[in-house]
Amino acid sequence: MNKQEKNSQDHSLVEQAIREYLLWMIDRGYSRRAWSLAERLLGYFSAFISRQALCWEHIFTVETLAAFQQECRLWHTGKAVRGLARYLYRQGKISRPLTKQPDALPDIYEDYLRYYTKTRQAGPTKTPGVRRLLIALHDFLTKEKVALAAVRIEHLDTVLAEHTAGLQPGTCQTRRSWLRGFLRYLYLVRGLLAKDLARLVVGAPQYAQAKPPKFLRPQELRQLFSACEPRTARELRTHAMLHLAYSLGLRPKEISLIRLDDLSFLTAEISLPDRKCQNPIKLPVPETAIKAVAAYIIGGRPKTTSRALFLELRAPYHPLSPGTISHDIQTLMRTVGLSASAYWLRHTYAQNLLEAKASIFEIKEMMGHDRIQTTRRYLHIHTRLMREVLFDENL
Repeated sequence: MNKQEKNSQDHSLVEQAIREYLLWMIDRGYSRRAWSLAERLLGYFSAFISRQALCWEHIFTVETLAAFQQECRLWHTGKAVRGLARYLYRQGKISRPLTKQPDALPDIYEDYLRYYTKTRQAGPTKTPGVRRLLIALHDFLTKEKVALAAVRIEHLDTVLAEHTAGLQPGTCQTRRSWLRGFLRYLYLVRGLLAKDLARLVVGAPQYAQAKPPKFLRPQELRQLFSACEPRTARELRTHAMLHLAYSLGLRPKEISLIRLDDLSFLTAEISLPDRKCQNPIKLPVPETAIKAVAAYIIGGRPKTTSRALFLELRAPYHPLSPGTISHDIQTLMRTVGLSASAYWLRHTYAQNLLEAKASIFEIKEMMGHDRIQTTRRYLHIHTRLMREVLFDENL
């Protein structure tokens, strides 16, 4: 078989793969608009492959996708081709999926990004920001010919000044927090730094951040739960998430990671192995929360092989993102007249622990905090208990 015949055969394989992928999309319940757009864009991709006379091994590569996007210049071209590549990867027809390639960094930076993602439960929206900060630090040290082990606070101040120029104070504070996390990793985990430089990375005080967390009062809780009469699949799902957020103080990210295997209806317990800050825990689940979760599984959860507890309601039934969980709970609150967010339920859980006379160390474990300083913030949310402790008042 000559090269021309080989390219023609490989192009036929691409066209067949596109047809099978589109049929898969239709079978999985994708909307007509979604698969029609994919059909049009992948048609352009097929024509591009034919003109370039590419063999199968060179079709699903970052370089080919970049060249196609440069020529096509249409929205969603990359998404359509990557979707096809994921499908072929699952079918075992290509060796790896086609993913966006981030800027490469030395191994120690990449190791930290993996460590950060795992220990901080960092989602796809936060990790790129941390990567950009580390790239700025690496580029500066390379330019100044300074080894990472020899970095000084003057270098860090310069990098932060350049990286945060023109940003709002709150954003600058976040960037400093990211840098402190990396420095603590270098000092405590890798032993690369002789001293903890994280303590020296400080900024102007942000007094607005000293406000205590907000929580729901008893009458607001009664208002919220008495208005919940779930009927639809979405309402059943939101109702179950609401109970878990309130009765266990779970973060939206933690709710999104719950799997069916983490629940024990027999013992009324839930395991959280992938908790933020690597603090796994097993918690008892109140009867009301168990019933809400069971009602969702029976009447609202899609029938699928996925083991994630909370799923999207449309195919292909991906696990819910933390943002969707926060939005759904907040929307429910707004419908009953409460101007609150999902995190208010977590703060309310902390208040309930205070009223139950739990110690600050017990609250730290139940809340999944990595530092006692974070837990101390929750001591400010209960005015009555503060007055009892500070002034010995019997209210």
